[in-house]
Amino acid sequence: ARTISHNLGAVPEMMWVKNRSDSVDWAVYYGDATDYLKLNTDAATADDNTYWNDTAPTSTVFTIGSDDDVNKNNSNYIAYLFATLAGISKVGTFSHTNGSSTDVDCGFSSGSSFVIAKRTDSTGDWYVWDTTRGIVSGNDPYTLLNSDAAEVTNTDYIDTLSSGFQIASGFTTGDYIFYAIAA
Repeated sequence: ARTISHNLGAVPEMMWVKNRSDSVDWAVYYGDATDYLKLNTDAATADDNTYWNDTAPTSTVFTIGSDDDVNKNNSNYIAYLFATLAGISKVGTFSHTNGSSTDVDCGFSSGSSFVIAKRTDSTGDWYVWDTTRGIVSGNDPYTLLNSDAAEVTNTDYIDTLSSGFQIASGFTTGDYIFYAIAA
């Protein structure tokens, strides 16, 4: 295990780490140093201290454990770190129940232009929506980070709200993490 310095200027709330030297999974930290997700799979949260060494990141460093996905001798890595910046971006969680809509308040004033959401309590895809392809009333195209499938254009899973976004009633019940950028 070791610590890595960073210049995010805030405590990372989400981190994506990839071993660029080997064919291994992307490791994802999302606010719980005892758990991890994998960006390139639909797997649920797993508990393993060899990813983040059960140590929460700080505003200057993050800790990696001994798993090859995050820390292997003679390998090169890349890490993307995300944190909430009031009015600009939001990292958070929400719970959703199929059959009703869920409003997610990000603290924005003009809605969300980009949203990534992933179910954590069970298997579930990494959904990506953006206003370039359309977050509108009606069908909202999305892609999946964990799949090579074509863009899906015939569903209405998300709508914009002035303060963030709304998950539509037809979306799968579960607990989710998300990253959103303001419009």
